[in-house]
This record gives sequence, C-alpha cells and structure tokens, in this order.
Amino acid sequence: MDSAELDALLTREGLALLDALGDVDSADDVARTVSRLRAAGHSPELVSAVVGQARLRQRATAKFGEFADRMLFTRAGLEQATRMSVSVHHARRMRQAGIERVADLGCGIGGDSLAFAALGMGVLAVDADPVTAALAAYNLAPFRAEGAGVEVRAARAEEVPLDEVGAVWIDPARRTAGHGETARVAAADYSPPLDWVFDLAGRVPAGVKLGPGHDRDALPEHAETQWISVDGSTVELVVWTGALAREGVRRSALVLRGDDAHELTAAADTADEPVRALGAFLHEPEGAVIRARLIGDVARALDAGPVAQGIAYLTGDAAATSPFVASFRVRETLPADPKPLAKALRARGIGTLEIKKRGVDVDPATLRKRLSLKGDESATLILTRIDGRRTAILADRVPRA
Repeated sequence: MDSAELDALLTREGLALLDALGDVDSADDVARTVSRLRAAGHSPELVSAVVGQARLRQRATAKFGEFADRMLFTRAGLEQATRMSVSVHHARRMRQAGIERVADLGCGIGGDSLAFAALGMGVLAVDADPVTAALAAYNLAPFRAEGAGVEVRAARAEEVPLDEVGAVWIDPARRTAGHGETARVAAADYSPPLDWVFDLAGRVPAGVKLGPGHDRDALPEHAETQWISVDGSTVELVVWTGALAREGVRRSALVLRGDDAHELTAAADTADEPVRALGAFLHEPEGAVIRARLIGDVARALDAGPVAQGIAYLTGDAAATSPFVASFRVRETLPADPKPLAKALRARGIGTLEIKKRGVDVDPATLRKRLSLKGDESATLILTRIDGRRTAILADRVPRA
C-alpha cells in the first residue's frame, strides 16, 4: 500500500466501502470486484486499497480472529505480526510485573500494542515506517478514543525518549523494508541493531521478540529465553530481562494449542536421557521444547529416551503422554526403501498416511506419490535414523493429554 492508497482508504467513503465489501475469496472475485467498483466511479487508488484490505482481513483471521474485521493491514505487517493468542501472554507478563506503561518499539500494525492496551496499560507504539504507523494508529483508535494513554508515533526506535515507560517491547525488523514482498536479513542487519536492542534491554525491563531459530550463542547470558509454539508450529523466541524475567528461570517453552497453554521452565538447558532401543511408544517433542533444550525433562517425565543421539524423537514402553509431545503407539518397523515400503502399506490396506521425519533426507510429498497408497486404513509413518540406519516406523497417534 502506498501513501495515495492509504489516503484514499482512510476516509469515511473508503472505510465504509471496505466494511460493505464482504469476502473476496479468489482471483476471479478480485477481478469482478475491481471491475464493479471501477464502474461505480471509485478511484483506482481506493479500489486497490479496499480490495487489498478485504483480502488481508480474510488472511488475518487466523492471527486475530474476529478482531481482523475492524483492522487494517499491510501484507508485510500481517506476515510479521504476533498472533493475538501469543500477544495476550506477553501482555499478562507485563501486567503481572506491575508495568503501567510500555513502549512498543517496532510496533508494526499494532498487534502487541492491542493486547497491552486491552489489559489496561498505557502504550507508546512506535514504528519507523509512516504508512505502518498510520495503520497502527487506526487499529489502536478505540483505545486512543477512550483516553487510555495510547499514543502512536512514526519514528525510529533509537530516537524515542523512554523516560515515562516502565518497560519496552522490542520487535526488531528482521526483513527488508516494504509493505509487500520482503526478504529476511542477517541478524547483523536487524533494525534497530541488536547491539542497541540488547544494550537497552540491559537497562530497562524488556521483552525482545526474535525468530525461533536465532543463534543461541548470541543471546544475553543472564536473560530468560522463552520459545513459543502455537498449534504445532514454533513461532517465536522472546528474550525477557529485568523485572520481566522470572527469578531462577533461564529457559522456558510455552506451548499453546487452541485455548490451552502449558509451560516448561528450567534454570538452564537440561541434560538429555541416554539413547534407548525403540519401545512401544514414540514421542515427538514440541518445537519450543526442542529449541529451549528441555527435551531431557520431558523424557524423564515420560520414562523415555531418544531413539538415537541427536534425534529429537523419544521412545519408551510407558503408556504416557504430555502436552509437550505428540505421542504415537508403535505398530512395527517396515522397510525404509520406497518399493518394499509401498508393498507393505498396501498389504495393510493403508490409504491415508501421515508422514513425519527427523534425521533423514526425505521429501514426504515425493515419497507419498511413490507409495501409491490404497485402502481404508490410516496410520502415521515416522522416518528417522536409528543405529545409523534409515528406519521406517508404522504407528498410530495417541490422543493428547
């Protein structure tokens, strides 16, 4: 979205047109809607803006639920925004630490600021891009209208006075600038720079949002590092400092699934259990648990151990599971070569197959085509490496704890 489209959208006519537009589900819908609006005399800038926003609102439902229907987005801003379910947990931590006013530096479209304001905190939301800041101001307008101490500024994070805030939330830009297609950049090119970010976080209570694969050796030594998984996907790493870091906690894995939240904490990385022979059950730890290096604690709770050194599958004979793993009951091992594997699956009437892998170079989509599955039965196929050999394990999912 450029400034001309934004100016056209942020008018009474533009916003009313957007709210009346309804769903635009396909490329054909887009073409028909654009033709209809242009024939009705609307400007090209307004038509482009409202149709683009309608599409973005549909995509945003996955992150923002019903709130998406009253928000405005850029494509890049939506891709980089924190899910509302995660933002709420960030805001609760701020609130529990007694924070009354927070600076959201690199606020994007305002997702985290919405959660902070919803829990009664004053917010200074800052973004260096004027268009993005304008959209954040619109998204936060209900709280600004209520006089809740919510302010939005278009400015660089490094230039904003922080005298009147109790904590900062920092989401450094990890992609190239722009409102549409963007590309990832190296940590050395984040904006604001990580050296500045971590220096500030050492002086002011802070939460710093980073990608879950961020180099662990480059994280502050005395901070709390929290990895977060949502519905099976590891979505972010947060570095908490000062009053926002919990005493005695240096590693944590927060697992969100639907409305349920479970957390595993430790004072440091935990020791792994010894390798075990394949047992009656196999467990796949959540990505947040793996990233936080807390697999050992999960293994001990399940009376399990890894199937091989460096492979994040756990195995054991105890009929147990936990919120921190997906568990499978092992049926048998099968040949790993595609041809005999396909024959074995057909003999068992398996036509629906979930394929999972760790430690092997296999493309599940390509393998699925080669298997030519037929039958009414379903199962999970787990491909991994045990005793240095590729192994195929046929299993059934166990209901989650």
